[in-house]
Amino acid sequence: MKIIQVLPELDIGGVERHVIDLSNELAERGHDVMVISNGGQMQGQLSGKVTHRKLPVHKKNPITAMGCSVKISSWIRKEGWQLIHAHSRVPAWIAWRTSSKTKIPWIYTAHACYSLNYGLVPLKHAGYVISVSETVEHHIRDFLPQVHSVIPVALPEPTIKWDPENRGKNKFIFVGRLTKIKGLDIVIKALGNINETSWTLDVLGDGPERNELEKMTRELGLESKIWFHGYSDDTDRLMASSSCLLFPSYSEGYGLVLARAVQIGLPVLASNIPTVLRLAGSGEKLVTPGNPESWEIAIREFLVTGMALEIPVSNIDTFEDMISSNVSIYHSLIL
Repeated sequence: MKIIQVLPELDIGGVERHVIDLSNELAERGHDVMVISNGGQMQGQLSGKVTHRKLPVHKKNPITAMGCSVKISSWIRKEGWQLIHAHSRVPAWIAWRTSSKTKIPWIYTAHACYSLNYGLVPLKHAGYVISVSETVEHHIRDFLPQVHSVIPVALPEPTIKWDPENRGKNKFIFVGRLTKIKGLDIVIKALGNINETSWTLDVLGDGPERNELEKMTRELGLESKIWFHGYSDDTDRLMASSSCLLFPSYSEGYGLVLARAVQIGLPVLASNIPTVLRLAGSGEKLVTPGNPESWEIAIREFLVTGMALEIPVSNIDTFEDMISSNVSIYHSLIL
């Protein structure tokens, strides 16, 4: 099969990680794969077997989107691409228009609980819509086409595992985009009240809130304890050498970073939100999102007792199941 994957950018994030892993595995299995994005720091993680073409598919501008559609349509006609798989809302508009011009099918993966507005209209015209969790599917239910399903995001097996001896290092880690919805500011406020015990926090990721978060860190006098590393392509190793993952999100489509921590064996402190609850199976030991006092209590308890959330690795969806489900959908629309 000849599959096009379209997403806004290839900067650090769960959507980007998913598209890279999906594309690389499809190419490894002999399919032709082209990824279209505006590029980014993770672009180098695409396999040499995957074609990447840069277009401004991240811009919320109708004229720009139309230009992208024209370009993609020309590649489809010249090179015989068979299906478009869109990720995020602007790529959905581009895929819908391109499909109507070229008559090839397109599908969409909903990765988050987006605002319920005109931006989701293309979904009703997709050949298939995948939601990464029941939470996302329920949220966008009024925009779903007749054919849709839940296929949780999954990651390949890690090549490194957490060493329990790292628990006593009091070395916390946060991984993700630095946006308000990720809740890192709440954790920083909580840590600002914990002075009697030595600890550190490594922040892996970048985003629009980075300057504000670094400013908050300085104002609380924590610049020697909280380190902002930016994007890293060595996340697994850094997670495995930490004591505990802090996952303070207000909302998540699936929670790929959390799932990776479970695969590696790293202890976790996480927000009590639906996607985490689904993986955990119980609200016990989950922390109230957006509440610095609750996070302070949870972090203090970990520092004293080492107690954290325990999610069985069997609760994490497998990479093979995810790939097989996507391939099955592609086949049903192409053949």
